[in-house]
Amino acid sequence: MAREFQRGHKAKISDLTPGTDLYVGVQIAAPGLTFDISCFGLDANEQLSDDRYFIFFNQPKSPEESIQLLGAQSGDTESFRVTLDRIPAAIQKLSFTATLDGSGQMSQIGPGYIRIVAGGEEVVRYAFTGSEFTTERAVMLGDFYLKDVWRFAAVGQGFDGGLDALLKNFGGEVAEEEAPPAAAPAAAPGFAPPAQAAAPPAFGAPPAAQAPQPAPSFGAPPAPTPSPAPQQPMHAAPTIAAPLAPQTPQAPQAPSPYGQPHQPQQPHQPQQPQFGQVPGQGVPPAPPFGQQAPAPYGRPAPAPYGQQPPVGMPPGVPQGMPQGVPQGAPATGAGLQAALQPYKETATGQRWTPQNQQLMRVDLTMGGSGVLARQGSMVMYQGKVDFGYKSAGFVGRAVGNATGQEMQLMRCTGRGQVFLAEEGSHLHPIELQGDAICVSAESVLAFDESLQYEVRRVEGHGIPGGALFTMQFQGTGTVIVKTHGTPVVLPVTPTTFADCNAVVAWSAASQVIVSSQVRLRRNAYPGHSGETVNLQFRGAPGNFIVVQPYEV
Repeated sequence: MAREFQRGHKAKISDLTPGTDLYVGVQIAAPGLTFDISCFGLDANEQLSDDRYFIFFNQPKSPEESIQLLGAQSGDTESFRVTLDRIPAAIQKLSFTATLDGSGQMSQIGPGYIRIVAGGEEVVRYAFTGSEFTTERAVMLGDFYLKDVWRFAAVGQGFDGGLDALLKNFGGEVAEEEAPPAAAPAAAPGFAPPAQAAAPPAFGAPPAAQAPQPAPSFGAPPAPTPSPAPQQPMHAAPTIAAPLAPQTPQAPQAPSPYGQPHQPQQPHQPQQPQFGQVPGQGVPPAPPFGQQAPAPYGRPAPAPYGQQPPVGMPPGVPQGMPQGVPQGAPATGAGLQAALQPYKETATGQRWTPQNQQLMRVDLTMGGSGVLARQGSMVMYQGKVDFGYKSAGFVGRAVGNATGQEMQLMRCTGRGQVFLAEEGSHLHPIELQGDAICVSAESVLAFDESLQYEVRRVEGHGIPGGALFTMQFQGTGTVIVKTHGTPVVLPVTPTTFADCNAVVAWSAASQVIVSSQVRLRRNAYPGHSGETVNLQFRGAPGNFIVVQPYEV
């Protein structure tokens, strides 16, 4: 019986089948679209160092015929024959990809799969649908990779660029003009491929083309181009890249340091009000010669020259001010309102509104679903709001206790506004539009109930239990992520590493590998503060990680 894989699942080939002569079938279809399905033979650096191991329609086999393109058969759009024990030692990885030939997006495809057949029997299948992609035009479906033994991984990672961008990502060169397609290859060799299907699957032609989903607002590049990443951050949520403090009027240019020429102010720029002065007031006129200037608002007036303050009054307290009034306290309502004006509630007409860097407001009257928030995170609410305990169920509690990704949640419903915060952490709203993001449960403050969430495993070795865990959120809605300090968003490259205790979130399409080689240094130097476990991130352009300047 075939094993069903999900994206990110991995297994040894020897655990799936004892054979090494394998059939790989790919099924992908969409109305009006055509696809190029290829196999990249990569070296230890995941680069196409030998062009002869780029197997596609114009080069159907490798030199020693360990990788062969067989064509469409048995209901598969494309198929390959892979003989693992004949692959040369220089090839460490086989990446099976599908790219669009012409216009279109991967979000338009119907249900598809990549499968492995050994001896005529299907042993593993990874199924996918167009809902897992948005504007991508290429996708890496699955990998054979050599890690002491040959293994298989279900990838499901998209590229906004087409075949050219995929080729450049693997270090290949794109020719200016490509040769015409070669003739269809001969029939499959007799290594027991799957039996021929009587008819193609019924899902090959959906009744109507699926409308492409909008580009995700966090983590996706603005346009599907193969060019390098834009200058702006990889995500589109401005709260990650910039502080969330309320906007204040821009201050004029500060005076030059002592000994440097003074830079005059522009006439049209407003002058900075004095301490305690209501914004918008003009500068008081200069006093007559011989008289003292009045004190700024909220400060005591100095005593006349040569006189001492009255007996019983502390120095600096103006005459006429009653005892017990704090120095500098405004005496009128207008001054008090002016002092508190910068801290007034911010209302933007949106469901989620940052009040400052540490406080978030959610308007339950907007949107049709409730909000799930961490228990104890409510600091204030307005209106008629109901709070209820959100039970994870017996299975959810068991999974949370076993993985460390348990969240004690409360459900907020009704008509009103709820203000959320926790221990002064910086809060960042991340809006999802059908895409997905991985966030540690410790870094989640609240999220829309419409989002789907589950515990995902980051497989690895050299750490207790052999794995790490994270929460994956997917769908349409907003998740509030909390960080210690202002985080940084970095694009994922082949050499991106992060401390597992400092990374907050990453794009769900990124490939995460546990790296623990720094433990050698810690063992060699007792007392060294080196990290015991790091995470290595890999992915196509557009993937990202979010790291905070703090270790949990």
